[in-house]
Amino acid sequence: MPKESGKKLISQNRKARHDYFVDETYEAGIALSGTEVKSIRAGAVNLKDSYCRVEDGELWASGIHVSPYEKGSIFNVDPLRDRKLLMHKREIMKLGGLCARDGYTLVPLSVYLSGSHVKVELGLCRGKKLYDKREADAKKQAGREIEREMKERSR
Repeated sequence: MPKESGKKLISQNRKARHDYFVDETYEAGIALSGTEVKSIRAGAVNLKDSYCRVEDGELWASGIHVSPYEKGSIFNVDPLRDRKLLMHKREIMKLGGLCARDGYTLVPLSVYLSGSHVKVELGLCRGKKLYDKREADAKKQAGREIEREMKERSR
C-alpha cells in the first residue's frame, strides 16, 4: 500500500501565536502509545497551555491533552502525560542552548499528520508584552475594516 503524501492539520495552538513572537519553527515526531494515534486522527488533541523542555539531552512536551480513545480498553494512558519528541540530537542541543537564553521558550504550534506519522510543529518563541498584543489586534481590526470597505465598493 503506498504511503500518503502531504500534511493534514489536526490541531493548532492559536493562543501561542497571540501570546508569543514566533522566531523559528521546527518539526518533530512524537512518541505515542496504544490508542493515542487513533485519538489524534479523530482530532481529540488540545495544545492550549502546552510547552516543551530539554531534559538530559531529550526533548519533552508537557501539557498536550490527548483525550482517551472512546472505543479503547482499560489500558488507555493518562491524557496529560509528558510525551517525548523525536528530533536529531544535534537539533535538540541547539534548541536547548537557544532556550537557555533570556525570554525564549519552545511552544508546540500545531499537530498534523505527515503521511502516516504524527508530527508536531514547534516554535522558538519570545513573549509579547501587552502593548504588542494591542498593536496586533489593532492591525487585525484595520485589515477587517479595509476588507469590509472594499467589499462594499465592489457591489
